[in-house]
Parts: sequence; C-alpha cells; structure tokens
Amino acid sequence: MSDMLANWQGFLGAAYLWVKAAHVTFVIFWIAGLFIVPRYYIHHQATTPGSAEDRAWLEREDKARTIILTPALVIVWVLGLMLAINGGMFGQAWFSAKLGLVVILSGYQGWIGAYGRKLANGYRDPNLKRLRLLNEVPGMLTAIIVVLVIVKPF
Repeated sequence: MSDMLANWQGFLGAAYLWVKAAHVTFVIFWIAGLFIVPRYYIHHQATTPGSAEDRAWLEREDKARTIILTPALVIVWVLGLMLAINGGMFGQAWFSAKLGLVVILSGYQGWIGAYGRKLANGYRDPNLKRLRLLNEVPGMLTAIIVVLVIVKPF
C-alpha cells in the first residue's frame, strides 16, 4: 500500500499550504466543539428531564454536534489524509502515534453523541466528577498531538 501512496506524494502542489491552513482551521473548530459539548452536558445534568430548560440544552447540544462537530470531523479527516498522503507520512512513527490519538478523539466524539442521546432520554450520570474528568480528554490529547506534529519526537 505504501508503494501505491508513494505515487501520490506531492499531488497537492501549490495548493498544499491552502489545504494545510484549512486543516488547522477545522481542527480548531473540531476541538472547540469537543470542549463545549461535554461542558454543556455538565450543565444539562442539573435540569429536570422533560423541562423547558432540559429541552433548551438538548437543542443547544444538537446544534453544536450537527453544525460544528460532525462537519469539522469529516473535513479534518479528509484534509488530514490528503496532507498525509501528499507528504508521505504513513509509516513515520510520530504520524502513526498522532493518527492513533485522532482515532481516539473521533471515538470520543462518538461517545459524546451517545451520551447526548442518553440525556435526551432522561438519563443523568450520578457521577458528575467522572463527567468532568472526561471533559479534559480533548485538551490532553490535543496537547500531545501538537507536540507530535511540531516536535516529531520519534
């Protein structure tokens, strides 16, 4: 497969910096969404299921997921894979680690969607501390990803 991808190295040509700028921009949107939606959930926990406040939080959460998170995730993946193929990054250890962390963040977004559906059905997590700790996942993983991309430690 790496031989097949090698034929595509440099395919972005002069568009490379534009694609890279767009990728970074949508990463910012995606991570912002990964920060805000779980924070919404923490506040949503205090509402009474079925109340007007509950419905308002559900609407906010749904808009953040459908307007910010999902489109940003798709665009980040598409542009990121384009950049990786263009730069021949597959097989580099730092990139493999980064890609693994991006997969984990994508899974985290899946968890966000599932948890939102639970809240919509009236579920309230009795362990608010766990929810607050999970809210820190995107920040920690983003910091590690930035180090991997900038420093390329291995």
